[in-house]
Amino acid sequence: MTDLEYLDCAEALLARVEAGCDRINESTDADIDNQRVGAMVTLTFQDGSQIIVNLQKPLQEVWLAARAGGFHYKYDGAAWRDTKSRGEFFADLARCASAQAGRPLNF
Repeated sequence: MTDLEYLDCAEALLARVEAGCDRINESTDADIDNQRVGAMVTLTFQDGSQIIVNLQKPLQEVWLAARAGGFHYKYDGAAWRDTKSRGEFFADLARCASAQAGRPLNF
């Protein structure tokens, strides 16, 4: 994957995270504050906990940091997969966000 292809895919992922937060906030009372600064999106939950999603351009990865731990994802041509467990990014984000919000959330 070229650097430009990586950036296109990674930027689409960040936009989808932001849109998911907006949709969750409109349809539930989860009240997730999402803030984007450059290549990083920070999700802050009602209890003050955070999930951080940021791009690692030199490695062509997306990193997710949550209470459950830190995860690194590479694009496999169809989805962003964890480099260790092979879990899919949005499934992992939903699992981590649900745990931190104390309710089921779907991105």
